Amino acid sequence: MSESKDAMSWVTGESDSELRAELEPETPIPVESEIVSETLDFEEEEEKKSRGFLWFLGMLAVLALIGLIVVGWYWSREPEQFDVTAEALTRAGITNPDELKRGYIYSNTLAHIAETLLHKPGGYLTNDVSPPSILMDNMASWEFGALIMLRDATSVLRNHFARSQSQSRENPDLAKTEPYFYFESNSWAIPSTEGEYQKGIDSLHRYMKDLNSGNRRRAGFHARADNLSQYLQVVEKRLGSFSQRLSSSSGHERKFDVKQRKNAMVKTPWLEVDNEFYETRGAAWALVQILKAVEIEFDDVLRGKNAKTTVRQIIHNLEDSLSPSLSPIVLNGSGFGLFANYSLTMANYIARANAGMLDLRDLMMRG
Repeated sequence: MSESKDAMSWVTGESDSELRAELEPETPIPVESEIVSETLDFEEEEEKKSRGFLWFLGMLAVLALIGLIVVGWYWSREPEQFDVTAEALTRAGITNPDELKRGYIYSNTLAHIAETLLHKPGGYLTNDVSPPSILMDNMASWEFGALIMLRDATSVLRNHFARSQSQSRENPDLAKTEPYFYFESNSWAIPSTEGEYQKGIDSLHRYMKDLNSGNRRRAGFHARADNLSQYLQVVEKRLGSFSQRLSSSSGHERKFDVKQRKNAMVKTPWLEVDNEFYETRGAAWALVQILKAVEIEFDDVLRGKNAKTTVRQIIHNLEDSLSPSLSPIVLNGSGFGLFANYSLTMANYIARANAGMLDLRDLMMRG
């Protein structure tokens, strides 16, 4: 074999190295600059992928934030007022208001207030532990204000309106309703607040069913001036407390010790100003519905005491306090400063309603 190769090289005049180069494929040897270039290209591709992934995550975060803001705005809208007579007719399944027994409209108003708390957009938010509900403290305050008025109205129904006299037996369904509505307002575990309040609504519906059936031995409603006076006395204290708390938003000095002349500045912390404001709005919303039901159920009593105008004036003042606000935040300016003070404006309406309550209770107590 070697002799043939030598002969071939002698014939062609080519050396062994030249022949080997022709027979073997030529393999380029990469230079150092080409290796560095390929490494940089790979790193740039990885960096682009990393930036793209981070941009994608950022967009998802922005979209999620926008979604939470939109949902939070929708859930934070306050429920509208409702027609207490129309709701009672719908519940009873009739069209003639004269067919409703006395006390049915009042009882159904309480049930509908509770149902609104549970089934409004977003449901009951006070006990939620996830966003955006956990960040919506204004709506939680609104719910608590409405709940306060619901509890007071339920208590007076159980202890006064539904009993003919102090020695009479209380209604068994109302005896269950009141404790259910007094269950803690922020329980999300077992039992949940919604579940307990729903039991209260169901008990109230059973009382309403017996009431509208005409079984006076089972359920009754006694619209008397002394009964109404008991309820008005409770509402007076509630409105007086709300008015005082709202007025504290601007701060004022209170003298605790006259002899030593020690004064203290009483002012609502700025982080709680909006909570006080919305709690009052929730209470005013519920009280408007309750007073409209009271005006219907106690119509004979109010006419006999010439108190219809007073009730309507109280309702008007409370409705004015529910006017929509133009600012997304609760402004807390000084009394005669550049900015409005929403709390003081609300306190004015509540104080006027409270004054009307005093006049109304005085009329109820007259012989």
